[in-house]
Amino acid sequence: MADVLPRSDSALRPAPPEAWEPLLRLARRTARPLERFLQIEAASGVLLLVATLIALLWANSPWAVTYQRLLDTSLGLRIGGWGFERSLSWFVNDALMVLFFFVVGMEIRREVDHGELSQWKRALLPLAAAFGGMIVPALLYLLMAGAAATRSGWGVPMATDIAFAIGVLTLLGPRVPPALRVLLLALAVIDDLGAILVIALFYSSDLVLSGFAVAAAGIAAILLLQRSGVRHKALYVPPAVVAWAGIYAAGVHPTIAGVLVGLLTPVRAWLGPGGFVQDLQQQLGELLAQPSHSVSPSQLSAHLRAINRARREAMSPAEALIEALHPWVAFLIMPLFALTNAGVQLDSNAPTGPALAVLSGSSIGLLIGKPLGILLACLVALRLRMAVLPRDLSVRHLLVLGVVGGVGFTMSLFIAQLAFTDPKLLAAAKLGILGASLCAGTLSLILGRLLLQSPSDPHGAASADEAESSTEL
Repeated sequence: MADVLPRSDSALRPAPPEAWEPLLRLARRTARPLERFLQIEAASGVLLLVATLIALLWANSPWAVTYQRLLDTSLGLRIGGWGFERSLSWFVNDALMVLFFFVVGMEIRREVDHGELSQWKRALLPLAAAFGGMIVPALLYLLMAGAAATRSGWGVPMATDIAFAIGVLTLLGPRVPPALRVLLLALAVIDDLGAILVIALFYSSDLVLSGFAVAAAGIAAILLLQRSGVRHKALYVPPAVVAWAGIYAAGVHPTIAGVLVGLLTPVRAWLGPGGFVQDLQQQLGELLAQPSHSVSPSQLSAHLRAINRARREAMSPAEALIEALHPWVAFLIMPLFALTNAGVQLDSNAPTGPALAVLSGSSIGLLIGKPLGILLACLVALRLRMAVLPRDLSVRHLLVLGVVGGVGFTMSLFIAQLAFTDPKLLAAAKLGILGASLCAGTLSLILGRLLLQSPSDPHGAASADEAESSTEL
């Protein structure tokens, strides 16, 4: 049967000299579906959902003890009398998640430098939406769970999970205009920054000044390397590890080190596309000027090094690192985080007392507080003419934005881990986060299909115009 799928570049590329052709064809055929899946914008959200379901089923199965045993598995390094050992859950939450926060830090720096947050006029609407979407859920949580034992969880319903939220909007297809996706991304970036500040300021205790000194030394080393013109990214790893160790020793959650290093990563390219093309043309011209048989391996190596340097400097360090690390964060680290943190044991007895307060505060904060805070803040900013509503958007889009903002997962679970040491309260917070996120995602899909019209629908265009005029501020 003829292959009806479009042939990829790898399929047309000749086989390496050492490859066995039948096995190579099998590997390429196997890789194609995976490549297509990873190119889907919502693929990370799908993996997060699968990892969450596995964790929930595993934690409530007859093999639940093996789930807890896996989380408590000791990992580490021992050299002579010195050793460093921690549990698997610690390595996921305190070590691997540093890369997640590192990418978040770089994305914040990029957006502030030349993205949606680079101009006040464009940044004020998502800034207002994020501010309202953090304050109102926190206040609702404190209203629902005002007792001293449960008050520490006020930061749990503050953050939106960008992977799940983008996944929900993707399922709505062409009903979602590009401006709404951009607004959600900008909101999520500010949201993450707010959650990071909350973690640093309110969920750190027993601070040790000597740890800050070590962290400062690591940060100073990074700045010194930058000022010295050092461009090899691997040389920045040792001082980044020093900064991480210092932050950890200081009593602040070590993921903050990832954010700090991310914010320090340059977002401006050295050569840029024009410089890359110029250097590439120069190297290729020199190679073409010589007969191919007369080019020695050392000469070819020199040209290739120059081409590789031009390729490396065509993008800014931040852009290159985001592109390199984002797949690992989205498709490995975040699903691992979900697998190790979403395993809540569901009790047949309804929660009572402090556990009920935590569950109610977390779920209501996300499901009601987030939409209410985002929508009200946007309307106030627009009414006061502090911000401008992007073209193709109306109040209906802002309503969908508010509801999808109630999908909290990664950052909410992360803050819950820091807020509660009591297993019952932590389980209640996780249950509230998962339940509210499921409801918010479902409600977003329903509202999106009811309120937003597809541009391909001729009646939808008129309806959209009517909605725009009826909701004009």
